[in-house]
Amino acid sequence: MPVKLLFIGDIIGSPGRQAISRELHRLVDRHMVDLVIANGENASGGFGITAETAKELYGQGIHVLTSGNHIWDKKESLEFIKREEKLLRPANYPPGAAGRGSAIVKTAGGVKVAVLNLEGRVFMNNLDCPFRVADQEVERLRQETPLILVDFHAEATSEKMALGWYLDGRVSAVFGTHTHVQTADERILTNGTAYLTDTGMTGAFDSVIGVRKDEPIAKFLTQLPVKFEVAKNDIRLNGVVVEVDESTGKAVGIERINISCG
Repeated sequence: MPVKLLFIGDIIGSPGRQAISRELHRLVDRHMVDLVIANGENASGGFGITAETAKELYGQGIHVLTSGNHIWDKKESLEFIKREEKLLRPANYPPGAAGRGSAIVKTAGGVKVAVLNLEGRVFMNNLDCPFRVADQEVERLRQETPLILVDFHAEATSEKMALGWYLDGRVSAVFGTHTHVQTADERILTNGTAYLTDTGMTGAFDSVIGVRKDEPIAKFLTQLPVKFEVAKNDIRLNGVVVEVDESTGKAVGIERINISCG
């Protein structure tokens, strides 16, 4: 039997959480989704995530939260990150970093699904190599299940695409996050891995990648520090649904999601 996984693009502040509250249950029912994963690193005020926000999102039906470079923005959340097994930080942070980079969860039907979080290095932090860490993590996770979804939190399209091809046939899906701009290149690669360069964002689209337009414009014009605030208008939910063969872990279907939430 195929397993359907929904991955939701970066949730941006209260507008993003509002979109989840309004649309997630209907989306799950419409696509008969078995498991929901979302990138939540910007879910609290647009930067970082708190224990309270994570619990709110779990309560709305999200099973696993992934992240990226903003996972550390709320210092008060460090202890929560250390102990919370369903909130992931990129696996290629150096040894000693709080938290964990992967998780294995079960669907309501008892199927094991692994979620792996990685961060890119091009125009990003100087972390351990995501390709080599992926080798280690995927080999370990495949001992438990062939169903593996990868959130690759990266800036460069080339780096995301390279990892997709590198892992083709070894994981069920490689989905990019971080740029907040959904791409239109969803496909199933040659050996059965579903791929999308960036899943987009869930938040206010009358904005510059989720924040009020005037603030980043001012920063580009003056090069001075500016405090960014989350935008509130034209809320949308971005994501992708992938259908995976339970026995092989290979993708058999992919559909990009872009819903207006009013």
